[in-house]
Amino acid sequence: MKTICIMCPLGCALEVVEKDSNIVVTGNSCKRGETYGRQEMISPKRVVTSLVKLVGGGVTSVKTDGLVDKNKIFHILKELSTIQMTRPVKIGDIVIANVLETGANIVVTREVENV
Repeated sequence: MKTICIMCPLGCALEVVEKDSNIVVTGNSCKRGETYGRQEMISPKRVVTSLVKLVGGGVTSVKTDGLVDKNKIFHILKELSTIQMTRPVKIGDIVIANVLETGANIVVTREVENV
C-alpha cells in the first residue's frame, strides 16, 4: 500500500507492506511515519470534522475530540445531519458524547452567540 504520511509537514511518501506476518514501512523520515503507516495498514483512523445546523438558521463547526475508525465516518456524518443546536454554542460544548460508541465525542469548534 502506498500512502502519504500526515503526521508532520514533511508528507513522506510511505510504502507499507506485509512480509512474513510483519508490517514493514519504508519511506518515512521519522518514527511517527512508521507508526502512522502501521496504523493505516491495520485500522485507519481519522478525526471527523463537519457542520451542525443551528435553530433559526446558520451552522457551527464541530469535530471529534479523538480518532475514530475510518469506516465509521459516513455513519457519524449521517448522525450529525439529524442534529440541530440552540444558540449560544461555545467551543468545547459536547454535541454527541461517545458518538456511535467510538470513545470520541463530537465537540463544537466555533462559538456562536445569541442573535
